[in-house]
Order: sequence, then C-alpha cells, then structure tokens
Amino acid sequence: MTKSGHVEFDSSVPLHSFTGVSDHLVGKITVTDSIVDFYVDVNTLKTGIDKRDNDMLKTLKAQEYPFAEFYGKIVSDFKPIGVQPQKVTVEGKFSVHGVSKQRTIAGTLKKVKEGIHVEASWTLNMTDYNIKPPGILFYRVSERIDISISATLTPN
Repeated sequence: MTKSGHVEFDSSVPLHSFTGVSDHLVGKITVTDSIVDFYVDVNTLKTGIDKRDNDMLKTLKAQEYPFAEFYGKIVSDFKPIGVQPQKVTVEGKFSVHGVSKQRTIAGTLKKVKEGIHVEASWTLNMTDYNIKPPGILFYRVSERIDISISATLTPN
C-alpha cells in the first residue's frame, strides 16, 4: 500500500504544453487476488499556475467529484518474488468527473527492497468522461490527456 505515490498528467493548448502533478496518490495491490485500487484527490493536482489549477478544478467539478480512481484486477501473470521488472496488464474501471469507463492499462511491477514498485501510463480522452475541454476563444485544451503513475507499495 502507498499513500504517497506520484501521479502526473500532460496536456496542451496550441503552442504550449503543461504538466500537473500530485504526490498524494493512494493505492494498493492485493497480491493474493490481484486486486488493484488507486485513487487521487484531484484537489491535490498542481500545474504551477494557480489560475490554471482553479480552472482545472472547476472543469473537473472537484467539489462534486473530488476523486479520480482506478479499480481493477491484474489479468496477466505476475510473480511477486521475481526481481526483474514484470510487464502486467490490468483491467478495470477508471472513474473521474462522476463517469466510470472500462479500461485496460499496461504497467510494470518490480520487486524492490521496500515492497513493489508500480509504474503505469495511459491516455484519457476528456469527452469520454463528459469533461468539456476548457479554453478561451478558439484555443482549447487538448481532449487527450496523458496520465502516468509511479508508486512504491509497502506490505501491510
């Protein structure tokens, strides 16, 4: 389990890109049944510009939907005793902005001294989650958002 994993997203508007980050990713993997559950309070995401952060929280309706979460199961082979990084496939639901969608996400698990280190990334299309890309005049944030997570999970 972790309470201090790292999550980030990359987005862009015409002629400019930006990254949002949070080190408040909470998650766990239950090795016995391969259950995976990760979530982040979207209010902890920061892009480095307060106005952009406020606009992002309004767009996500963070007061009403404060969490983004993935809940699923590892569907590929995983041997928690191996020392080499292992590619895994996880199937489950990603939820944000009050909408849940079935997702298949590829990631890597690696046994480390502290437990298991996990890394995963995927691309989200905002309109799939009923999120209208914000913008000014003709300039809109790209509908496609690249998301990545990184966390070291320690045994309970």
